Amino acid sequence: MQKSRVRRVGALIVGLSLVAAACGGDDDDAPVEDTSESTADATDEPSDDMSDDMSDEPSEDMSDDMSDDMSDEPSEDATGGDGVLRIGGLLPETGNLAFLGPPEIAGVNLAVQEINEAGGVNGADVEYLPGDSGDNGEVANATVDRLLAEDVDAFIGAASSGVSLTVIDKITQANRIHFSPANTSPTFTDYDDNGLYFRTAPSDVVQGAALADVMLQDGAATAAFLVLNDSYGTGLQQYTIEPYTAGGGTVVYGDLGTTYDPQAENFDAEIAAVVDANPDAIVIIGFDETAQILGGLIEAGFGPSDKLVYGTDGNMGNALAAQFDDPSVVAGMKGTLPGVDVEGEIADFRDRLLAVDSELIDYSYSAESYDAITVMALAASIAGTDDPVAVAAEINDVTRGGEKCTSYADCLALVEAGTDIDYDGVSGPLEFIDAGEPSQASILILEFDETGTIFVAGSVQGAI
Repeated sequence: MQKSRVRRVGALIVGLSLVAAACGGDDDDAPVEDTSESTADATDEPSDDMSDDMSDEPSEDMSDDMSDDMSDEPSEDATGGDGVLRIGGLLPETGNLAFLGPPEIAGVNLAVQEINEAGGVNGADVEYLPGDSGDNGEVANATVDRLLAEDVDAFIGAASSGVSLTVIDKITQANRIHFSPANTSPTFTDYDDNGLYFRTAPSDVVQGAALADVMLQDGAATAAFLVLNDSYGTGLQQYTIEPYTAGGGTVVYGDLGTTYDPQAENFDAEIAAVVDANPDAIVIIGFDETAQILGGLIEAGFGPSDKLVYGTDGNMGNALAAQFDDPSVVAGMKGTLPGVDVEGEIADFRDRLLAVDSELIDYSYSAESYDAITVMALAASIAGTDDPVAVAAEINDVTRGGEKCTSYADCLALVEAGTDIDYDGVSGPLEFIDAGEPSQASILILEFDETGTIFVAGSVQGAI
């Protein structure tokens, strides 16, 4: 990957209230059901293979795998702690988000390594047990079952909000921590999770507003949305369309409720509809099927060289360009990614990641993964135990209200001195709200250059 070139995109400041974020998780506004989200107006039924991205409530065919206990009080099977903070992986080693796996896994492994080099947690090394989330509930539930049997205290993942929605009840009702570095669905803000679900990625309320701002700044008066039918796609669709139309834009295809089946054999009908609508801009909210859709648009003369074309965090990776014989065909396509410019702005962190995995080509959610592990370790140190319920009770306050510190070693020294800490991570200041998610966020504006390589074209700072 070439060195990032930063070109700030105006004064794109996203100011969103806590009320807006909370409304995104209300049952009335929740996705039909991710990476990550659907609106109550969605009409298409999700395909069976995309059960990871269905509805706010787990689907009936997943009911056998989940607990029915949704009470606020933890169930009686809490681990109590055994002296070792044991974290299980629920990250995409396979499936249509597999390109997110390497940077997230590298971030986890780097954090575990540095925590243990600093003395571990409560005198013992942190243990990380890898696990695959795949891109559906079947793979994720099998991984959760195995790791629960191995007595993990917490899970890191999934990347997809939809996958997380298929396992969140099983994890939290077993009184384990569920901590995602990449879930962006607003559904999780108000989800009944026993106080055990957390995320370092911001809600798509922020990403959608940032994308809308970029589109309007680029002069996109009309837009078509090609959106996969899952909680990530339809949720981000909603939170992009609302500020886009409020800013004067017009949606000519793909308004709320219009989605595609990501498992379809082809997307000819959707591509034809976009061509017929002839918009200024085309927004593709999807996963690896984006390459097939984009290829069809290019053949129809509606590619990035002809139109304003945008993606989001589910498809804006170097892996997209690699699916074309000529990667330069994606040049000019822009998109959004919650996070920080690892490649360009935090070179020290990038180099530490590369020491863990020298083959990294993308850094998406690597910082968020690193921070999630570090926050859990600090919370366990403060709690003096690896008992998940006790650790969870300390997580939010690790990120707010105390003396600033930016590494596990430095923060641990303050904790051992009896000082209240405020961990500022590599992904940002975090400042968790009571719902267990960041109140401050950075959204990167990415763009493919003439070689088909992603660079950072700008960034937006937002608050939720």
